Amino acid sequence: MEYIKLNELFKIKKGNKVEQVEETKETIRYIQIDDLRNNNNIKFCKHDGKYVIANENDIIIAWDGANAGTVGYGLSGAIGSTLALLSINNNDYNTKYCGMFLKSKFRYLRDNCTGATIPHISRGSLESLKIPVINLQEQEKIVEVLDKAQELIDKREEQIEALDELVKSRFIEMFGDPATNPKGWNISKIGDITKDVRYGTSKSSVEGGKYPYLRMNNITYNGNLDLKDLKYIDIEDNELEKCIVRNGDVLFNRTNSVELIGKTCVFNLEEPMIIAGYIIRVRLVDEVLPIYLSMFLNSDYGKKLLKGMAKGAVNQANINAQELKGIRIQIPPIELQNKFVDFINQVDKLKFEMEKSLKELEDNFNSLMQRAFKGELFK
Repeated sequence: MEYIKLNELFKIKKGNKVEQVEETKETIRYIQIDDLRNNNNIKFCKHDGKYVIANENDIIIAWDGANAGTVGYGLSGAIGSTLALLSINNNDYNTKYCGMFLKSKFRYLRDNCTGATIPHISRGSLESLKIPVINLQEQEKIVEVLDKAQELIDKREEQIEALDELVKSRFIEMFGDPATNPKGWNISKIGDITKDVRYGTSKSSVEGGKYPYLRMNNITYNGNLDLKDLKYIDIEDNELEKCIVRNGDVLFNRTNSVELIGKTCVFNLEEPMIIAGYIIRVRLVDEVLPIYLSMFLNSDYGKKLLKGMAKGAVNQANINAQELKGIRIQIPPIELQNKFVDFINQVDKLKFEMEKSLKELEDNFNSLMQRAFKGELFK
């Protein structure tokens, strides 16, 4: 099979800082990393000549940060400073085909990132990738097969998201809207319901480290743990208790973009792990369950509150431990909190089966991608 280097097909251009504005007839889409995955939070900016503008025939790749290597296409608008634009200059290649090829090389791109703390795509590694040379008709056949496999994944993800929404609805039903406290629960500050609040370590991950190392990308926006891109670290025994997390700890992402600041989840695994410095570990008194605090901070009210606290930051926003401890929270009876946990446990059983099915669909999709770009799909 013949190959062509990526830098012979694409011109690469990094994005720059974009100022977000309210949508009007004159605005265009402002594309950020999350937009490479979905259209859940569309933002806008002015159509300014100083911006790097993508069209639907371009490929966009996350260049910097925890999500470096994530690929999107079919989008038009101004790209932010952590993204880069790949503009194709050859009509013999289908943009989607090339985009899917790049997705198949995600692990390679991640493994070759530069930067000790914040990953950056290596331009040399990207440009040296070799794309299989096949005719347009074969490219379109590969795209069609992979699109169908992706549709199955998308449907399963939608079903899982529906379960997350069900849990959020149940939270409001049982405890009331945190914005108005209609049930009249007593109010405390988070600092008054905690036994221990600590930052993680600032040390870097190492190859073959002893302990799994949780970073901000391991906490999802919806409040779950995501261990797909897990690093490892070595920690001295006398430092261990300061940054280790155990089952029942609440994890709070204190530093991120304004949109993602304050991602929160409950660590619910038996294997202890280490947290990075961008995460705060919270341990609670017996009167408040970890899942209640996590759901409060992940509620619409909680997200809005945290975003307001981070107001004024441009690229990296921060909410420190003292600010977190100062947040006011309603405290319902522990019996009601326990009933909510029982409900979540029932939902989690169904969610577990769906996530198992999703993993199988993703494995099948990845297998199809590897075969497609080795020329084995239609043999």
